[in-house]
Amino acid sequence: MDDLLDLQETPIAERVYMLAGWRQWADAGATSSALPEYLINHIGARKIGEIRSDAFYLFQLPGAQQFLRPEIKLEEGRRTELKTRKNELFFAGDEHKGLVIFLGDEPHLNVNRYAQALFDAAQTLRVRRIAAVGGVYNAVPYDKDREIICTYSLPQMKEELTEYAVRFSNYEGGVSIGSYLADRAERLGIEYLVFYALVPMYDLSQLSPLLQGMVIEQDFKAWYDLMRRFNFMFRLGLDLADLERRSHELVRSVAAKIELLDKQMPQLHVREHLAKLTAEFVEMSFMPLDDVWKTGLKDLFEPSET
Repeated sequence: MDDLLDLQETPIAERVYMLAGWRQWADAGATSSALPEYLINHIGARKIGEIRSDAFYLFQLPGAQQFLRPEIKLEEGRRTELKTRKNELFFAGDEHKGLVIFLGDEPHLNVNRYAQALFDAAQTLRVRRIAAVGGVYNAVPYDKDREIICTYSLPQMKEELTEYAVRFSNYEGGVSIGSYLADRAERLGIEYLVFYALVPMYDLSQLSPLLQGMVIEQDFKAWYDLMRRFNFMFRLGLDLADLERRSHELVRSVAAKIELLDKQMPQLHVREHLAKLTAEFVEMSFMPLDDVWKTGLKDLFEPSET
C-alpha cells in the first residue's frame, strides 16, 4: 500500500463502488466539489482515511500566490482556522454493498504519485468501479435535463455506458484531473469513468454593457441528473427526493430571474436571446427501465383529462 495512503478503517462489503470529486478546474455548478460533500452529509458517510497531501501542492508561485496559498483566519492575532489541501475518503454501507466517496483537491504536481495513491486506496477497499464527476459551463437550457459528457478507461465499458444517455467526449485540450486519471486507470485495468455535466451559463454582456453573465453556482439539477445515473448503475437505493426538490426549486428560481430581467429591460429581449442560444439543444433524458414501467403504469391507470 502506498505510504501516502492513510486508512484508519477498511470496511468489508460484497460490492463496493467509489464516487470521486475534486475542488478543481472542471467544477462548473460546484458539481465536482459540492456534490460529493452533499452526498457525504446526506447519507451520513464516515471518514475512513485520506491521502497525505504534502507532496502534491505548491505554496507559492510568482504572480499566482493568491490562488495557491492555504487560507488562514485570525482573530485578535490568533489563528482560529487554517484551510489546507485535503484528500479524504468516506464510506457508507453495510456488509452487502458500500459506497466510498473521495473528495480532494486537484494536485499541482506529482500527479502520477497522486494517481497511484488513489488507485491503491480503491484496490485496498476492493472497489469494483470508480465514477468521477465534473462540471463544464455551456449555453444550455436551464430547464432541461443536463447533457452528460462521458470519458472512460476500458474499451469494454462503452456498450454499457451508452445506456446512461451520455455523449462520449471528443475534446482536445488541457486535461482535468478526472480525465487524466482515466489514462492511468486503463494502464492498471481499472474500471473508471467520468461524467461531466454541462451547466447553464449565459453571457448577456452583448445585449447591454449593464449586464454580465448568468451563472448557476450550485447546479442541483446537474447533481440530481448525475445521481439518478449512479443510483441505478451501482444499485445504491438512495432516496433522491431532496435533490429532486432542490432541482425543481433551482429551475423555478432561474425562470423567475429571467422573467424579472425581461420586465425590467424589455427592450433587450432577454427571453428571446436565451431561446436562440438553446434552440438546437436536443434533450437526452436518462430513463431506466424501472422508471419507464412506472411512467407507463401511471399513464395507464390515471384517468385522462380528455
